[in-house]
Amino acid sequence: MTVESTAARKPRRSAGTKSTAGKRTTARKPEDSEPELVQLLTPEGKRVKNAEYDAYVDGITPEELRGLYRDMVLTRRFDAEATSLQRQGELGLWASLLGQEAAQIGSGRATREDDYVFPTYREHGVAWCRGVDPTNLLGMFRGVNNGGWDPNGNNFHLYTIVIGSQALHATGYAMGVAKDGADSAVIAYFGDGASSQGDVSEAFNFAAVYNAPVVFFCQNNQWAISESNEKQTRVPLYQRAQGFGFPGVRVDGNDVLASLAVTRWALERARRGEGPALIEAWTYRMGAHTTSDDPSRYRGDEERLAWEAKDPILRLRRYLEASNHEGFFAELEAESEALGKRVREAVRAMPDPDHFAIFENVYADGHALVDEERAQFAAYQASFADTEGV
Repeated sequence: MTVESTAARKPRRSAGTKSTAGKRTTARKPEDSEPELVQLLTPEGKRVKNAEYDAYVDGITPEELRGLYRDMVLTRRFDAEATSLQRQGELGLWASLLGQEAAQIGSGRATREDDYVFPTYREHGVAWCRGVDPTNLLGMFRGVNNGGWDPNGNNFHLYTIVIGSQALHATGYAMGVAKDGADSAVIAYFGDGASSQGDVSEAFNFAAVYNAPVVFFCQNNQWAISESNEKQTRVPLYQRAQGFGFPGVRVDGNDVLASLAVTRWALERARRGEGPALIEAWTYRMGAHTTSDDPSRYRGDEERLAWEAKDPILRLRRYLEASNHEGFFAELEAESEALGKRVREAVRAMPDPDHFAIFENVYADGHALVDEERAQFAAYQASFADTEGV
């Protein structure tokens, strides 16, 4: 069964899959368990109709379509530059979004300026949509800042490393939004691995009970580091929402139009006071979990190649190429290279942080132990100066 053949159907329970006990996960064939999901654009770049969600993108203009494509291309470009910089020793670590551009750009462009976004640490495309400069993201992974942007300036929270905790933060914020009488909404991003955390379940429960205007956006990229979906859950992730009393939808996360449409639907119903929703974006992490990971140790080439054929950027390009967009792709290529150059030069020019800044703001009123540690570190730093010229 292909995704295209079920594109217009409402998402429902996926067919059961055979047990993988005692088998190598690298032998898994994704086409054998292709789920039913909301899809508006096939991997071949063909537009398919969906009675429930077409209305949310029917008015999209050619310029807006080019904008979505541009967002994905430029996001992938600075993401690739970041990976390269880490390999050259310029960043301590990098968590690539390669393959997840459509889920992030589609959902990010569905938000309004007054909505509030709670990311994890891989939402570089969403950050781009919220106006956060890529150099701020890279500065954090270089260790020269703690985020580099004002969360209230972009309504985009700082990256969250603690897995799943931002779902609770988002729910609490959304409860506050409701009490203030605002008509804005909140969206919380997390991955399939984070869905196993207790904080996420608590967030679901609080959001449902208090009818909070929050959208939970789960990017199911198939692997929680080296743990596959089959080792984490017995039901599709979007169905978990049913147990808490709010709707869940599985969307083709490699389809930027479907991601845009479904997220608009969820955010609009949240703003109307209809409560939370869960979106499971069915996508794939084409690269490593982070630059410290080797995905070849736990998954095979067959699976990766199957997903590369569903590349979200190539999908929209095929759709655009069927219309007249002469000159656009060449101009974008030049813009992409310029962005990569700017990011590379900016990272290498970043000054080292104040070595003693780590001791600031640990306690509101200071602490004797911190003072002692600061003094010890100062002596350690001075020892290098004492040996210069020896």
